[in-house]
Amino acid sequence: MTTALQRRGFLRILGAGSLVPLAPLSLSGCGAAMPMDAIEAWLGPGAELAAQADPRRWILSHAILAPHSHNLQSWIADLGTPNQITLYCDLNRLLPQTDPLSRQIMMSHGTFLELLDLAARERGLRADITLFPQGPFGPSTLDARPVALVRLAPDPTVQKDPLFAQILHRHTNRSAYDITRAVPSVAWQAMQAAAGPAIRVGHAGLEQGAALQQHRRIALDAWRIELTVPRTIMESFKLLRVGTSEIAAHRDGLSMTSPMIVALDRLGLFDRQQIPKPDDYATTSQLKEFDAKMASTPGFVWMVSADNSRATQVNAGRAYARLQLAATAQGLAMQPLSQALQEYAEQQQPYAAIHMLAGATQPGATVQMWARVGYAPAVGPAPRRRLPDFIKS
Repeated sequence: MTTALQRRGFLRILGAGSLVPLAPLSLSGCGAAMPMDAIEAWLGPGAELAAQADPRRWILSHAILAPHSHNLQSWIADLGTPNQITLYCDLNRLLPQTDPLSRQIMMSHGTFLELLDLAARERGLRADITLFPQGPFGPSTLDARPVALVRLAPDPTVQKDPLFAQILHRHTNRSAYDITRAVPSVAWQAMQAAAGPAIRVGHAGLEQGAALQQHRRIALDAWRIELTVPRTIMESFKLLRVGTSEIAAHRDGLSMTSPMIVALDRLGLFDRQQIPKPDDYATTSQLKEFDAKMASTPGFVWMVSADNSRATQVNAGRAYARLQLAATAQGLAMQPLSQALQEYAEQQQPYAAIHMLAGATQPGATVQMWARVGYAPAVGPAPRRRLPDFIKS
C-alpha cells in the first residue's frame, strides 16, 4: 500500500563512497528477472485447492494477494476451528518507523479481509466478519489478540461480486503515467461506488490543474522527508531483496532485479547499512525522478473517514481494496502515496497539508488513503509467500 519501492532508490558502493542511483534501473514489482516461484500465487489456486472439501485454503489463496504496506504480508490465519478463519497480525512484521501507530498495518488487514469476502462469495459462502472479537487494540500499539473472526456458512442468497475477477490482475503501478489521458468521470464514479458510503472518496483530475499541483507538491515534500530521515529510509533498506535468490528466499519486501545491481551485490560492493546524505546525487536524483512521475499523473484519489478507530482503519482498508479493484476494471493504474499520511514527527507539515486539501478538517477526520491514478503500461505482480506460511492450524 505504501510507495515503498521508491524508498530504496539508491545504495552506497563500498570503498570510494560513490553512489549508484537505482530507481530507473532496478526497482520493480516484477520483471524478466523475477523468479517465477516468488509470484506463483498470482496464477491462482489451481484445481487441487478448488477440489478440496474445505474451501478455506482456496479462499485464503486469494486473500493473500491483497495489497500490503511495504509488501510485509503480516497476516496469520488460524484454521483450528472448522468453518472459521481467525485473523491475527504477525507482530514481527511491523513498520515502527514509517508506520509508528500501525494504522497502515490495520488497513492492510482490511484489504485482506475484503479479498477474503470476495472469494467466499465466489464459493457461495457468507463470511460473517467480527472485528477484534477480544477487544480492539489501543491507538498506538498492537498485541497478540485477533484482528478478526470470520465464520463461513453456505448461503444461497449470497451474490458473487464482479470485482473478484480483478484480484489476479490488481498490481500497484509506480511507473510514469500518461499525462495526456484524463481519468474519465465514469471511472471516478466506479471507484467511489466500489468504496461504499461509509468512507468519503474525493478526487482531482486534469480539469483541476491548481489542485493537481498542490497534490504533487505535498507528495514531493513528504517523499523528501522520508528519503532524508535516517530511521525511515533505513527501515526500507532492511526490506530490500536484491536479485532472484533473495527474492525467492523471502518472497516479501522490496524487490530489486537490475542486473547491474545484482552483480554489484554479488561482488560485495553494496552497503545497505550506510545512511544516504540529503545532498548525495542518489538522493537528489530520486527526488527528480519522483517529481517527474508526479508531473505525469493526471489524477489523485483520496479516502477520508470520520474517525480513526482501529475498526475504521480496517474498514478503510476494505474500501481501498474495492476502490483499487474497480480502478483495475477500468484499465487504470494506481499507486498509494502514503508518506504524507504517516504519523511520525517529521511528516507533520505534509500530513496537515493533505488533510486540509482533502477537506479532512473536522476533529477525528482522517485521510486513510491517498493515491495517484492514471493510465500506464501494465506491470507485473509483487512476490508473495507460500500459502502455508500464512496458516496456523
